[in-house]
Amino acid sequence: MIQSNLLHCLILGAVCLTAPVLSAQTLPPDKARLADVVFIGEQHDNPGHHALQAEWVQSLEPAALVFEMLTPAQAQNITSEDRQVEETLSQVLEWENSGWPDFAMYFPIFAAAPEAAILGAGVPRDQVRGMMQRDVAEVFGAEDAARFGLDEPLPADQQAEREALQARAHCDALPEDLLPMMVSVQRMRDATLARAALDAHQQTGGPVVVITGNGHARADWGAPHYLQQAAPDLVLFALAQGEEGSMPDGLFDATVDGPKVDRGNPCDAFN
Repeated sequence: MIQSNLLHCLILGAVCLTAPVLSAQTLPPDKARLADVVFIGEQHDNPGHHALQAEWVQSLEPAALVFEMLTPAQAQNITSEDRQVEETLSQVLEWENSGWPDFAMYFPIFAAAPEAAILGAGVPRDQVRGMMQRDVAEVFGAEDAARFGLDEPLPADQQAEREALQARAHCDALPEDLLPMMVSVQRMRDATLARAALDAHQQTGGPVVVITGNGHARADWGAPHYLQQAAPDLVLFALAQGEEGSMPDGLFDATVDGPKVDRGNPCDAFN
């Protein structure tokens, strides 16, 4: 995890060193191998990012894998036999109806740790809908919200920055009054990932690898931040993956630059 000197410089507003940029062919550094929980970020539709995740998982040999892409119910349905064949596992997970990119990119990650426990950290749709009427801490559960630091409002400057990020991510097509809820949903997803990672570590003793989007892997306000609130003694490592020199926003222990995917203009969908 980003160490205390970096946290100190953040608190004081000092200039902090950026995370080292690793080669896409680099195996996990010692800091990652010594971590209890390793977060490996991705751009969801980038095959190169998933290939690196599979390589790191095989090298780290985690006792548990946590997937943002799976709900807890989906993960509990997986048997050891299901994991042996890509098509079988895809059908068990009903992946085609999930909205996530091609399962062929994700299956090698499962195959890289055939004995690892699988946990899902996806937030079910009914919980997301529930946030239209209820506070994030209430939906998450008051006791756990306090444990993970989800019961406290964000600092005003971070709230504004996160709302601006949500607006840009949705091509400025969202009503402004919807942005605070979008930030709350993102926070709940982060905390849900953190809770699943902690459960995985408590169940198996670790190490644990978390497969998630770059935004959730950021150490300054993503899932690692919430996990550190609940379990300050755990050693964490956060990796982000960029595309042709364009790196994700946020703080990470390391970043990897990879190939870019041609997505056309993503804002066309909003037009």
